Order: sequence, then structure tokens, then C-alpha cells
Amino acid sequence: MNKKLVLLLCGLLPIFSQAQKKNNATQRPNIVFILTDDFTAQAWGVYGGILKDFIKNPNIEKLASQGAVLNNTFCTNSICTPSRATILTGQYSNKNQVYTLEDALDPDKENIAKDLHHAGYQTAVFGKWHLKKRPSGFDDFKVLPGHGVYHNPTYLSKDNWNDKEEAGTPYEGYVDDITTTMSLDWLKSRDPDKPFFLMCHYKATHEPFDFAERFKDYYKDVEFPYPPTFLDSGAITTGRSFEGQPLEELGRRYEQASVGPFWTSYPELPFSTKGMDPLEARKKIYQKFIKDYLRCVAGIDDNLGKIMHYLKTANLDENTVVILASDQGYFLGEHNFMDKRLMYEESLRMPFVISYPKEIKAGSRLDDMIPNIDFAALFADYAGIKKPAYIQGESFRNNLKGNTSKAWRSALYYRYWQHAPIRPAHLGVRDERYKLIYFYGQPLEMTGSDSKTTAPAWEFYDLHQDPMETHNAILDKKYVKEIARLKKKLTKLKAEAGDDDATRPAFQQVLKQEHLTVK
Repeated sequence: MNKKLVLLLCGLLPIFSQAQKKNNATQRPNIVFILTDDFTAQAWGVYGGILKDFIKNPNIEKLASQGAVLNNTFCTNSICTPSRATILTGQYSNKNQVYTLEDALDPDKENIAKDLHHAGYQTAVFGKWHLKKRPSGFDDFKVLPGHGVYHNPTYLSKDNWNDKEEAGTPYEGYVDDITTTMSLDWLKSRDPDKPFFLMCHYKATHEPFDFAERFKDYYKDVEFPYPPTFLDSGAITTGRSFEGQPLEELGRRYEQASVGPFWTSYPELPFSTKGMDPLEARKKIYQKFIKDYLRCVAGIDDNLGKIMHYLKTANLDENTVVILASDQGYFLGEHNFMDKRLMYEESLRMPFVISYPKEIKAGSRLDDMIPNIDFAALFADYAGIKKPAYIQGESFRNNLKGNTSKAWRSALYYRYWQHAPIRPAHLGVRDERYKLIYFYGQPLEMTGSDSKTTAPAWEFYDLHQDPMETHNAILDKKYVKEIARLKKKLTKLKAEAGDDDATRPAFQQVLKQEHLTVK
């Protein structure tokens, strides 16, 4: 070969190499995963409901119009820390060992951020972490200690992390605005020749439902409608065996925080229902709750818009998967409840909207059952890597393209571990029509659980006939066959999840008596 030609080819090699790197980055999509906290489907607007005509969420609506709304996404343990651990690991709580709010995700444990990092992705997480130990698998992170606070928060970073989640760097402003700025700054400073995986985690809409000052007049003169189950009286009307967390408890917290130091600080205080008729007091609590909550939602929508605008102006929107989701659902007065944890629809459902113009039809809806164990598998699929063996879920990329496998799941397994008498520990199964729940009511030495046990109880709901879950039909003779079928399904799914309670022999006997063990 001619010497000049050899020199020319050698000179071109770095250019070809650089072009190949850019081509690889172009072929593999970027992933922006925006996770909110307790942002329930009833408050998104795109899921309908009694609040739909009042909600101002133009950016969420825009994202939904550009991609797909998932109608049946569910968590497998409806509480912040376990759900976040499941999203990262693709594992049920019994596998990743994050059962309750008090548990930590081991930094040495496998997670999808590590896999994407090893596959050449730039990785970062900003905002609410809530997994107690140092984030692993990320090139950069700035996360809130614990729940963090809404105003003037501190963040822990690679430079000042400590497992006690103390100290940190203070910032001025509203927490989710700051998290958005951190995310955008990172996007602007990253290596443009590599794909990226960004997790932007907002604190809103978690209690105490505090909002940015610019939204304080939102919904000021609005009286919101009440949920159809607002007057739910528990066992008297439904056959439910426990009290739950009623709105009156939120009112008590408002009033306590109005007069002295409390575990958190609520906006728009003082507040009082002293001397009021009980029903009128409940209504007053509800109206304050919903207004504060939806003002938090306005902040989420506003910050989502900032991220979408950047991706558009930076010409990244066509090759970026954008996901907006919540770690679980939340009760907004349904059944006269606040909070989450329970396997009822409002708590169980995880709202999820995704856009990826190259593959996902704009304005589409997906009805397939997607539990949060599937998220990590989806990320791996988009990154072009084989699904890691530790992930228990499945990618739903083909589902989003309209190619759902005939073998796709038709039921899901759920287990809430952090026992308390007002919200007993329970496990259950939900298929496309029916739901069966077993409230076993034992702490089983789970961290943060109440030692007081409750009587075991079964609940069964026909979601076609009773979508609001107002009538426990466990004793209804017309459902005998369906209940027996679901018990078998529950047993099967529990085993497939690897949830064998092997270290709890006494509880295994309870399960055996309830016909919930594999023969």
C-alpha cells in the first residue's frame, strides 16, 4: 500500500472513531425518568376523575399527547422507599430486601443505573432519593437527606455524602425548582457524544403538601367536588376490617402544627375545625388538602415544562425517552382516606406517561398490566443491553409499540409489609377484573412495624361491578369459584416472586391454613 495512503488512513481513524461514537449515541436513546412522590392518578388530568375539569397541567397533557398514557401501571409495595428500590432493581421487596420505610438499599447491590453506566451511559440522579445509603451507579448525584424539605433544602452529593444523611449543602428556593435546575445544568455540561440516563426525582406531592409561592393563588376560590366514597364509614358500609388513615387525622395534624412544634410544617396555617359539625369539619379538611396538593402539582407541571423545553431546543427530544411517573398512588379523600400503602386502586396505581417519538404513537393508551418491577427491564431494553438476570420484571417496549405478547401477564402480586393496626400488613392478587387481599396483620419483625397484631381478614372485590371497592364480597356465594381461583393464583405468583417466608416458619403455618402454600 502506498505510504501516503497509509498515513491518510491513519489520520482518518480518529475521525471515524469519533463519528462511530456519535452514531452509537444517536442509535441508543437517552432516558429521562422524572419521578414524583405520591402524585396520584386522580390529580393528573389525563386519567379523568372528579378533579379533571379543575386541574391545570398543560405540560403533562402535552407529554401525554406526544406519547402514551399507561392505564394499568401498579406498584408492588405502595410506600416510598420500597417502591423506589423496586424501580432501580426490578425486584420485589423480598428480593431487594427493602421492605419498609426504615430499610436501606445496599449500595453494593445490583441496580439498573450500574448496568447502564457500564454500557456507556452517563448517569445521574437529582432530588429525592430516600434509600438511605449512598447512591451507586451514578456519575453524579445531589440528593435530599431523607424526605428533605420543601423550602431552602440541603442536598448530599458525591463530595459530602454520609450515611447518617447529615450536613449537606444548603440551597435557597423551592426544592423541585432546585432539583430541576440541577438536572438541566447536568444535561448542559455532559459529554454530548454519549447517551445519558437522568433520574430527576421531585419531592412533591408528598405531605406536608407545601407549594412554591408563585402558586399560592391557584384554586383560591374553587370548591372541589367530593369523591363518591367520601362518606365511607369503614366496616359499617364496606365490610373492611381496619380503620385506615382518615382525613380527620390530617385535620388533627393541621391543628397541632398550628399551635406548636410538629414533625412537619404545613402551608396556610393556622387551621381549626373546633366547634364544627363532624361532616362540615371533614369537608373543610378536604378542601384545604386538595388545594395545597394541587398547588404542589402545579409545580411539577411547571418544572416538567422546563425539561421538555430544554430537550426540544437542544434537539434531543426525538432521541430521548421521557417518562413522568409517581412512586405510588395516594388517597385524596376516597374512603375518607389520606396516605397510601393499601392495595386499593387509588394507592395501588402508579400513573405513568412516556414519550419516545421514534417508537411510541402520539396520543396512545396502553391497557396492559405493568408493575414497577418492569421499569428496570424497560431501561435495559432501550439501552440495548440484555436484561440482567437479577431483574424479575419484563420489558414492555414492544407493548408500547402495539405488539403485546399473548403471554403477557394478566395478574399481579402485591405485598405491603410495614404493619400497623390502622393499616395491617397484607398481600394480594389483582387481575383484570377481580382483586383478592389477605390482611394477615402481623409485623413479622419488619422494621418500623407496630408489634400489636390484628385479626386476619380477607377482602374480595369485583372491579367491574364495584370499581370503587365499597363492598367486600368475600362472603358472597356467587363468587366462590372466583375466590378459589384467585387464591391459587395468589399462591402461584407469590412463589414466582420468590416470596417464600422461609425464615418465618410460624407464618408459613398460617399461610398453609389459608391455603396459600404450594403443595
